Amino acid sequence: MLLVSIHDVTPALETNIRRLWDLCVRAGLTPALLVVPNWHGKWPLDRYPEFAAWIRGRAEQGAELVLHGDRHDEQGLTRGLKDVWKAWGRTAGEGEFLTLDEPSARERISRGLHRLRKVGLEPVGFVAPAWLARDATERAVAAAGLSFTEDCASIRLLPFGRRVPSPVVRWSARTPARALGSAAVAAARWHLQRDSTWPRLALHPQDLDHRTTARSVERALERWAGHHRPGRYADLRSAPLSA
Repeated sequence: MLLVSIHDVTPALETNIRRLWDLCVRAGLTPALLVVPNWHGKWPLDRYPEFAAWIRGRAEQGAELVLHGDRHDEQGLTRGLKDVWKAWGRTAGEGEFLTLDEPSARERISRGLHRLRKVGLEPVGFVAPAWLARDATERAVAAAGLSFTEDCASIRLLPFGRRVPSPVVRWSARTPARALGSAAVAAARWHLQRDSTWPRLALHPQDLDHRTTARSVERALERWAGHHRPGRYADLRSAPLSA
């Protein structure tokens, strides 16, 4: 089954988020929405009631809601050398949970949950920005009562303490070179991983900022949706599990 998600759901990126949603719907898919409660500390959802209402409407149509950090960026945090290596090539200062210990992760998750619930949104899981986090974050997610978290290779079902292998296709439009490279990798993943049991397509609003990645995303949605039945994170409860 195919899992599709739209990351970085914030009023700061609303136009492209709506475009991605429409692309998914045309492909017969209902993506999960990975919501950032206060994008870069400047876009708190409670100040944008129309956008919050749009998210609630999508949830009523079946979209699963996922907490995606509190503010997404790393402002005020310092990366050590190990963290720099772990994040190399994957994000430019957007790994909010990369350096956090468990108390700090708990605090941000709690703050994020409060912000979402304040506008009537109830997330079912947590995904760290750029999938960058220490093991301490997984413990913090479990303590918050959320049912799953994930990285770029698997989805962790916290009530069971197990994981489901799940390769992910993603894009980067940060530079023209990255756009071309990520489109090529996405095409290769189709050929190499299309028969995976639980593949994921991770869409970002910024993917639509470059013509190459925008075309690649649209093509990928058509291909993968034609090869797999649409799935939901909730369906993973009955999936074969790995320790």
